[in-house]
Amino acid sequence: MAKKKKSGGLFNSIKEFFQELFIKSDYVDYPLMFVTLFLVVFGLVMVYSTSSYTAELKLGQATYYLVRQGMFALLGVCVMLFISRMDYHFLKKFSVPLMLVVIVLLVALPFVGVESHGAVRWINIFGFQFQPSEFAKPIIALFTAHIASIKSARIGELKIMAKVLILPVIAIVLITSENLSTGIICTAIACVIVFVTSPKVKQFLVIGGILVCVMIGFLLVASYRLERIDIWLNPEKYDSGYQTLQSLYAIGSGGLFGKGLGQSIQKLGFIPESHNDYIFSVVCEELGLFGAICVIGMFMFLIWRCVIIAVNTEDLYGALIVVGIITHIAVQVLVNIAVVTNSIPPTGVPLPFISYGGTALVCVLAEVGIVLSVSRHLRVAKEY
Repeated sequence: MAKKKKSGGLFNSIKEFFQELFIKSDYVDYPLMFVTLFLVVFGLVMVYSTSSYTAELKLGQATYYLVRQGMFALLGVCVMLFISRMDYHFLKKFSVPLMLVVIVLLVALPFVGVESHGAVRWINIFGFQFQPSEFAKPIIALFTAHIASIKSARIGELKIMAKVLILPVIAIVLITSENLSTGIICTAIACVIVFVTSPKVKQFLVIGGILVCVMIGFLLVASYRLERIDIWLNPEKYDSGYQTLQSLYAIGSGGLFGKGLGQSIQKLGFIPESHNDYIFSVVCEELGLFGAICVIGMFMFLIWRCVIIAVNTEDLYGALIVVGIITHIAVQVLVNIAVVTNSIPPTGVPLPFISYGGTALVCVLAEVGIVLSVSRHLRVAKEY
């Protein structure tokens, strides 16, 4: 009798765990899901278009990068769908431990990291490489949203704000020491969440001044970052400006409707690794201004859907999570397109959903899964 009771108790515990984990709501934000899947599929098409020549030349397999990206896309979509069924409140239990794990990984990165393209940003575990900085983006959003929602009544106080931002700031400093652009994106995520929680202008002017000083410090410490400003202003005078010039040639030659899918000339070795950060320039060359506007329009639609969810969610925690994710995607898209068009100094930031990169794709799809989870709690949905 005692054994049966114990077995029943274990079964009930497991049942209660899954009842707490998953949401009963059947509401799904299909427009957000559709635009996400569209961008993923479009990204796979562009990865193949931009990488097939290089992959065939160097690896003897034109579909090498497509297959790898396709595997990560499938994994990312599965993660997105799984997380979308979860109750996002359950993530509160893991926000602090995950934040600490990210900091540990970032501290260990210089010692155990793998060097690629002159930078140590990857960790290799059993043959699987990932970037801790990519994991940091959604986790900073989750952690800051969690702590800010708890401290929302007094977050305008400097002491309380320091408690909210102390761990994200540690992570951001570690990221910025190796990757300034990713550090800027993570800073934007944390600052926007705090600003939405307590929009006091004076304190953010102070924080903004401090951040500018810190950024100038990082520029002065690494001379190559100052050189990038010179390359941005006069790319034709520097060998390092070659990629920027080729990107501009690709954009300019695309015209209104482009040369046609797969017909890019610049991807044939002129733009190094065109399937990565500079993939948008090939989009412009093959699909023209019309295609570029359509891609930007899809991102704007995705961000608009996220804003609708943030405004109509049932609690501050859910709204702040979505705000952090909106900030990540919007800033990263803006920075990538600005770099490709030489509107800002060159820096390595992938275009979400489209650029080649498994860690980045899985992480951004997981973020969309969180937004879909929040959307299941919309006040609007409950009225019908």
